[in-house]
Amino acid sequence: MVRIGNIPLPVGGGMDQLRRRAARELGVRPGELGELKIVRQSIDARKKQDVHYVYTVELSLPDEGAAVRRAPGNHVTLVERVPYTFPAVRRRSSLPPVVVGMGPAGLFAALFLARSGLPCVVLERGQDVDRRTLDVGDFWVTGKLDEGSNVQFGEGGAGTFSDGKLTTGTHDARISAVLDTLVEAGAPADVKYSHKPHIGTDVLREVVKAIRKELIALGCDVRFGHRLTGLTVSSGALAGVEVEGPAGRCLLAADAVVLAPGHSARDTFAMLQRAGVPMEQKKFAVGVRIEHKQRDISLRQYGPAWDRLPPSDYKLACHLPSGRSAFTFCVCPGGEVVAAASERGGLVTNGMSCRARDGENINGGLLVGVGPEDFPGEDVLSGVRFQQQWERAAFTLGGGGFAAPVQRVEDFLLGQSSEGPGAVLPTYRPGVAWTDLSPCLPGCVTDTLRGALPLLDRKLRGFAHPDAVLTGVETRSSSPVRILRDENYQSSLRGLYPCGEGAGYAGGIVSAAVDGIRVAEAVAGG
Repeated sequence: MVRIGNIPLPVGGGMDQLRRRAARELGVRPGELGELKIVRQSIDARKKQDVHYVYTVELSLPDEGAAVRRAPGNHVTLVERVPYTFPAVRRRSSLPPVVVGMGPAGLFAALFLARSGLPCVVLERGQDVDRRTLDVGDFWVTGKLDEGSNVQFGEGGAGTFSDGKLTTGTHDARISAVLDTLVEAGAPADVKYSHKPHIGTDVLREVVKAIRKELIALGCDVRFGHRLTGLTVSSGALAGVEVEGPAGRCLLAADAVVLAPGHSARDTFAMLQRAGVPMEQKKFAVGVRIEHKQRDISLRQYGPAWDRLPPSDYKLACHLPSGRSAFTFCVCPGGEVVAAASERGGLVTNGMSCRARDGENINGGLLVGVGPEDFPGEDVLSGVRFQQQWERAAFTLGGGGFAAPVQRVEDFLLGQSSEGPGAVLPTYRPGVAWTDLSPCLPGCVTDTLRGALPLLDRKLRGFAHPDAVLTGVETRSSSPVRILRDENYQSSLRGLYPCGEGAGYAGGIVSAAVDGIRVAEAVAGG
């Protein structure tokens, strides 16, 4: 396969122009090229008067080695693509594997096990994505929370009500298998080559539904409304799981359980602690959502070409003399800030975008890292209590009913309460309360954000705009615990395979899905 990289293409350029430029790099006529496959697309916006796309493409030629040697271009190479292959199955148990959780890790673990001839029992404490969408929509209108079906719990996991971002800092052969699977299930083809791929929450709901249908077609027993409540152990190994479902409690015999609970399954963490499953505290982040006008950010990032390009995002970070850092996280162009609570009396925010990203605002998490030294106590669940402390404070500050406390950036920096909005209107539902956010944030977070905003504004002018809106509080950036596992992906309780973001081994849809495949390989290996 011949790869041609660093091909510039003007905004508005099409495939014919891309073919001509690829042919020029090879020193041949465009008609001599076969099918052109895009493997990467990015935007070069370093010069605002010359913003353009940059492509990497691949194609096949009769004598590829000679074609590369003759090519006058400097970015032509030979590459060999080795497709991912699931290893041979050696598992001999008569019991089906059990997968707990239908977020990306659980879905992909179950899918790759089922595809290899090991259909699973799949347990999800929440509801299927259609029912879940109705429940979440009702919550955002009425403020009436269903603790079993919400933004955190249900088919697809927490990412189903986010942006469907597929960026990852990991490099793993399984990534291509994840992206191929998502596209086969209905995701847009561009997620396989975009520099910043995203599916969009509206499309992602259909994708996870398609994966579930494949699981069922492959023989999986998919059970919604079924929550893991206990483990049964025999001779130091897992013998079964206790489950609470619509018909009551039941016991399932199981010697291999993929535990992919998500980062908000606090009752599951408590059960594991009681059962003696080794866990440890883990760092995470706390902060707020910040909202701007999408037009302003796109104009700042792209210059005059902003309205001919997809809505811009950003990625910012800074380190303060205090030793603390602030950073942006899970940025949602053209999106909205959403109510993401899973417990009554506690308020949590997140960000969400649809595929079109056509909303008026852009929002992102503006977070500060926290660790065990900040938590109240030394036991493994002290990070959970730290999250709950600030979520409850935000609920109280908002006045109840899941109204969120909000504040203009100018007022936050001055340490004064906000009385109402300026040019940026908050998108959070079911409502907001203009106030001073300090009572619902740890002092170290408040101080760090006040120090960071002017510094981040130097990197992206307008980021600290006086009318930008801060919405509290974001506490679920990642899991507060890590469920320990060995090199074979098992807990010291043999047969228990902690997996994904909730177990502390991933940080997004793709990395969680990859971890699910890794664990599936371990289970299949017997």
